[in-house]
Amino acid sequence: MTQEVTGGEAAVLSLHNHGIDTIFGLPGVQNDWLYNAFYDHREKFRIIHTRHEQGAAYMGLGYALAKDDPTVFNVVPGPGLLNATAAMSTAYALNAKLFCLTGQISSRAIGKDWGELHEINDQLGVIRGLTKWADRANAPSDVPGLIHEGFRQMLSGRPRPVGLEIPMDVLAAKAQVDLLSGNVQGDEPELDEDAVEAAAKLLGQAKSPMIFVGSGAQSSSALVRELAETLQAPVVGYRTGMGVVDARSYLSLHQPAAKALWDKADVVLAIGSNMRVPARKWIKGHAPQIIRIDVDPDTHEKFFIPACAITARAERALPVLMSRLERHNHVRASRKDELLEAKAKWAERSAVLEPQLSYLKVIREELGEDGVFVDELTQVGFASRITYPVYNPRTFISTGYQGTLGYGFPTALGVKLARPDVPVISVCGDGGFMFGVQELATAVQHKIPLIVLLFNNNQYGNVQQMQKNNYGGRVIATDLHNPDFLRMVDSFGAQALRATTSEEVRTAIQQGKRTTDVPTVIEVPFTEMPSVDQFR
Repeated sequence: MTQEVTGGEAAVLSLHNHGIDTIFGLPGVQNDWLYNAFYDHREKFRIIHTRHEQGAAYMGLGYALAKDDPTVFNVVPGPGLLNATAAMSTAYALNAKLFCLTGQISSRAIGKDWGELHEINDQLGVIRGLTKWADRANAPSDVPGLIHEGFRQMLSGRPRPVGLEIPMDVLAAKAQVDLLSGNVQGDEPELDEDAVEAAAKLLGQAKSPMIFVGSGAQSSSALVRELAETLQAPVVGYRTGMGVVDARSYLSLHQPAAKALWDKADVVLAIGSNMRVPARKWIKGHAPQIIRIDVDPDTHEKFFIPACAITARAERALPVLMSRLERHNHVRASRKDELLEAKAKWAERSAVLEPQLSYLKVIREELGEDGVFVDELTQVGFASRITYPVYNPRTFISTGYQGTLGYGFPTALGVKLARPDVPVISVCGDGGFMFGVQELATAVQHKIPLIVLLFNNNQYGNVQQMQKNNYGGRVIATDLHNPDFLRMVDSFGAQALRATTSEEVRTAIQQGKRTTDVPTVIEVPFTEMPSVDQFR
C-alpha cells in the first residue's frame, strides 16, 4: 500500500505491521518526527520511556529474552546510542532479537565533522560492530524496506541484534512510501541429512553419551528431553542453557557436576551451545567425539574440529535426528542411579555456598513453577549459575559470556513487562544496582511490579574478594558509599523492605508478590559470602 507519509510515520507504521506494540525509548531532538508519529498512532503502541538510554536497551533486551520475540528500542544518536551499547553487546552475546532504531544528525552533515548536536564519527560503524546487520535510511521510501530487512536478518540464521539509523531530515520529510506487510520470513539453511545420519550413527553406537545445551536449544525443550531419555544421556546447561531440561529430572545436571561424566563420555552432542568451558578446559584431559547442531556454521569449528557438524536450528534438526536414531540406537540401561549420584556429589561439594543456597532455595520456592529469575554479577547470582534448579525454558535470564555489571535490574523490568502473568525476581548487588537505580522511577511510573533482592555489603564485593584472595589483600577502589536504600526506594514511590535472614526474605517476597502496581526492593545486608571461584 502506497501513501504519502513522513519518514517517521513510515517507521511507526512499519513497526506496527511487523507486530511491534511495545517500544522502549527516549525522545529527543533528532527523533522528534518519530515521536510525533507515535503520538498520531498512540493507540497501537505502548511506549515505555526510561530515565537513561541504557535502561531502554536493557529493558528491550529483557523483553526479547523472555518472549523470544523481536523487540525494538529507540534512542537519539551520539551519546544516546553510546549509552545503549553495553546492552547491545549483551544482546549480541545472548543471541537476542533486539532491534536498535536510532536517530541520526541531518543527512547533509553526516561525516562532515561540523560539530552538530550529538554528532560522532562513523555512528553506523559503531552500530555494525555490535550487531549482525545495520544500515541507514537515506529517504522516507527506504524506511519500510530497511525495517523489513532488519526483521528478516533477526529471524535468519543465528538471531542477534540489528540496527537502523534514520537521519532527522529523513524522519521529517514527506514522500510517497510503499508500506510493506509484516509477513517476514527468516532464511533457513538446507538440512544436510547425510550429516544427520552420521550423527545418528555416532549417537546410536555411543556407550556413554552426553548432551550440552545453550540458548539455541531453548525452543526445543521437549525434543531434547526425548532425545536424552532415549540415549540415557545427561543434559548440561550453563547460563543460557538452563531450563531446557527440567532440573528435577535425573538427566539434568549443572555444569560442575558433569565434569566426571565428561571424562568417560565417548560421544558428546552440543545443541545450540559453544560449551565453552569443556571445549577450552576439559577437552585437554579427555577428547570425546563431538557432534554440533547449530544454525551458525561459523560456530562449528571454534575450539575444536567436530566429528560431525549439522547447520540447522535445533527444532529443525532434532526431529530428523530422532527418526534416524531409531535405526541405529541400542537399548541402554537406565543411568538414573549414576546421574543421581553425580547430582548428590555436586550438592555435597557446593553446600559450602552459604548463605547463597538458602536464599536461592527461598527464591525457587516463592517463584513457583513458571516464575523468572534474573541473575547479576553478585555472589548470589554467581551461585545461581551452578546450583539454582531451573524448571522451564526462558525462566533463567543471564548475561551469558558478556558479564555486564548493572544489567540485571533494568533487564528484569523488561522481563516483567513481557511476563506480567508470573513473578519475576532480580538479584542485585549494591554496586550493580546503582548502575541503573534511576529506572525505579520508570518502574513506578509504568506500574511494573518487579521484585528486587538487593544484597548490600557496601562493596564491589566480587572484585574486593579477588583483591583479598588473589592479590595479597591489596584492596583498592572497591569500598562503596551507599545511600539509605530504604529511604531512597520509598522516595521513588516503590515498596522498600529489609530482610536479614532467608525466612525474612521469604516473607518480604510474599509481600512483594501481593503488590501489583509498584516494584518492591528488598535490601539484604551482609558482610561476606564464600566465592564460587573455588569451583573453577
